[in-house]
Amino acid sequence: MLEISDVACVRGERTLFSGLNCSLDTGSLLRVAGPNGSGKTSLLRIVCGLAAPASGEVRWAGEAVRRMREEYSRRLVYLGHAHAVKDDLTARENLAIACALSDCQATADALAGALHELGIERYADLPARFLSQGQRRRVALARLVAAAALPLWVLDEPFTALDQGAISHLQEMIGAHVRRGGIVIFTSHQDVAIAGAVCRTVELG
Repeated sequence: MLEISDVACVRGERTLFSGLNCSLDTGSLLRVAGPNGSGKTSLLRIVCGLAAPASGEVRWAGEAVRRMREEYSRRLVYLGHAHAVKDDLTARENLAIACALSDCQATADALAGALHELGIERYADLPARFLSQGQRRRVALARLVAAAALPLWVLDEPFTALDQGAISHLQEMIGAHVRRGGIVIFTSHQDVAIAGAVCRTVELG
């Protein structure tokens, strides 16, 4: 279970949100909504342990994530709003490094399979600088295939820069992860239908 307990976020002298409480058990899907500047990305970073809340805490299986550190980071995959894809590396190299940094041991076959599932296997050995924004986003999303066994996915605007076919496929991936007992938290400016999953919404701002 992931618990967000009385969490507040302050930037400068401005309180973005406070008193936020939410519990997510296995097989849970949570959409974080709100206008720009309301703290959506800040909340995701707090959930991942990348930023500290002004007050309150986030707990995983009853233990504060700030005390778990690396152990907790090995249980989640975080995809930020930026692609985090390096121009000088190929699609395959970008995926391999991303998996290694998250302590996900992906074989060469697993990397190839992930790129194939996202429809970019033909660009696997092309430097990322030659990829479109949508293709770069698919390289980032391939991490979800390679890290499917990790219980927690935290996704910041994952549908950005994708065509309708890729959006539908990502919706299926998220639904499958929830159905096998995973937890998914994502931000989106619009409602997203995930088949076979009940989506709760936290509205900030």
